[in-house]
Amino acid sequence: MRCAMFAALSAALALAGCRREDVRAFTLEIPGLNPSNRVLIVEALSKYNGVRKDSYRWDFDAKTLSLEYDSMQIAKENIRQAIEAKKIPIRR
Repeated sequence: MRCAMFAALSAALALAGCRREDVRAFTLEIPGLNPSNRVLIVEALSKYNGVRKDSYRWDFDAKTLSLEYDSMQIAKENIRQAIEAKKIPIRR
């Protein structure tokens, strides 16, 4: 009985450890978004491996930035904080 429980638990833990990526989409509302602060935002996010650099979608009319990130490497809040550290406010 104990061997069967141990085997089941081991299998469950092994399967849980297989998850390596969890790519998610994220849209930020940035009231002051313009082409000049685009450079600052790219610079702020460039040091994070979890942010997909090729996924940035800039909408200067709607004042939004959409991107993809791997939630196993970085959290949305870290993305917000990195941008806000450049003195660019984000609407929450």
